[in-house]
Amino acid sequence: MTMSRYITVFIVLCLITAQPASAEEYGGLAMHGKPKYSAQDTHLDYANPSAPKGGALTMSEIGTFDTLNPYSIKGKAAKGLNLVYDRLMARVWDEPFTMYPLIAEKVVVPEDRSSITVQINPKARFHDGSPVTAEDVIFSFETLRDHGRPNMRQIYRLVESFEIRGERTVHFVFGKGYDHETAMIIAMMPVLSKKYWGARIEEGKSFDSTTLETPLLNGPYRISEIDPGRRIVYERNPDYWAKDLLTNVGHHNFDHVIYEYYRDDTVAFEAFKSGDLDLRREWDAGKWASAYDVPAVQEQKIAMESLPHGRPERARSFIFNTRRAPFDDIRVREALTLLFDFEWMNKNLFHGQYKRIESFFPNSELAASGEPGQMEVGVLQPWKDVLAPEVFGPAYKAPVSATAEQLRANQREAGRLLNEAGWAVQDGQRMKDGKALEFEILLGAPEDEKIALPFKRSLEKMGVKVLIRVLDSAAYRSRLNEYDFDMTLYHWLSSLSPGTEQVLFWGCEAGKEPARWNFAGICSEAVDSISLSIASTRDRNSLVAHVHALDRILTHGHYMIPLYYAGKDYVAYWHPVQRPANTPLYGMVLETWWMDQQTP
Repeated sequence: MTMSRYITVFIVLCLITAQPASAEEYGGLAMHGKPKYSAQDTHLDYANPSAPKGGALTMSEIGTFDTLNPYSIKGKAAKGLNLVYDRLMARVWDEPFTMYPLIAEKVVVPEDRSSITVQINPKARFHDGSPVTAEDVIFSFETLRDHGRPNMRQIYRLVESFEIRGERTVHFVFGKGYDHETAMIIAMMPVLSKKYWGARIEEGKSFDSTTLETPLLNGPYRISEIDPGRRIVYERNPDYWAKDLLTNVGHHNFDHVIYEYYRDDTVAFEAFKSGDLDLRREWDAGKWASAYDVPAVQEQKIAMESLPHGRPERARSFIFNTRRAPFDDIRVREALTLLFDFEWMNKNLFHGQYKRIESFFPNSELAASGEPGQMEVGVLQPWKDVLAPEVFGPAYKAPVSATAEQLRANQREAGRLLNEAGWAVQDGQRMKDGKALEFEILLGAPEDEKIALPFKRSLEKMGVKVLIRVLDSAAYRSRLNEYDFDMTLYHWLSSLSPGTEQVLFWGCEAGKEPARWNFAGICSEAVDSISLSIASTRDRNSLVAHVHALDRILTHGHYMIPLYYAGKDYVAYWHPVQRPANTPLYGMVLETWWMDQQTP
């Protein structure tokens, strides 16, 4: 079957118009508006359909791994498992949230999005050659609903009923609480082998237990080698049944993708410079600016590129745990934010490479700016009596300490706020009711100390005592999951199409349940309502207005001390590695890169 026929038979009902769209018009399922690609398109704009196959791409990962199941909360999954697990539909990265056929050859969604009917491509296969069936889809759904990651469990439980309609068709009906996004999330479902996982369960092995046994998989790569916790090798499957689909043409070009694990990034960096690794993503702008002055770069054997993108960056920050005193007082949170000297840190640690975060959705159109527009005011208006007046004014701006005068002004205002909150200076220490103002900053990586230590010094000058504690990754994750910290350095990350996950980030219930993402313990009826409504918006303008409104409430709530972002992907690679000319909205897509076999 040709690429065109695959997409021509795919039917999606586009929901922002009164009438459903036909297969001839559109080739994908979009959260809002019309999909970009049609039945006439043969490849994605950011992929090179002529990219050669071959070569091995070796990269580093820090830490270790102990499971090949990425859909369980137990254990640390190996890097790269997205290469071996296929989903019903494939997401693309030059649209905010649109998906195209993969295992699902065709889906039908009614205008109210109350259900989704999935028709499986008859050519869909697992790696042993067995067909993907409706039984596999239902097994995947039930297993992930009951034993998968918390976000999967929450959404999959919105399915009220399901029905197998023949060997290759499944119909899901949504119940109370479903929204505009529910059908999209179901369409993103990974498809597991009932034969393999079912047999494990019959042997008494639970789905959510860690495993280093290679499952029966269905993606473009196979797992060919494992050195537990140290190395994993993926081998391209030349017989991959979906290689000619729109979302796969020009993708998966390396014969092997290899992840070497290192305990320390310093060692990993040395391995890259020596040529043991082919490509490195750099997350430290200071290192990017100062540490790459090596012969291989000077001789142009290593390319260094800063690739701009339009996705939201991580909202990386010192996060206050408002469940605990003194951070249940907004005045204390605002005061400590004033004492963080971003300008000094950016200049002295990162060579001025970063921009200050001023939003929970930095580097995107989702970040609130200026005065609220008419649609934003409409979203906020029902909560006018309970929201701070600042929410209805200009968007949040982080304090600036670029000059000595600005630094002193921030210190004076911080002192005023702390005094107002009852924390007066006694013998050089902030005290209240006989107790000192002191807390612990919990870190999950030693390199974060270089950010925490200058902040600690600034706080101690104001009479605030701080303890910095660095934990290994497992211990840190455990305490983060249990919200067992005073302050921590971590982040939130959203896509260009925020949805149901937002209530897990900010909702009252999520703040009470372990292993969610409401690290700050935010609990606001207004935040709950707006977070829940985002996934039900019917057009892009409405979604953006809802997110802007949410962003205004969160930023003026001072739940974090915002850090920094770059707005670009820093990547260095040895010259046999090549990339497409176009970088999509979400940034670099490594699956579209390739190896130039002619380069020595």
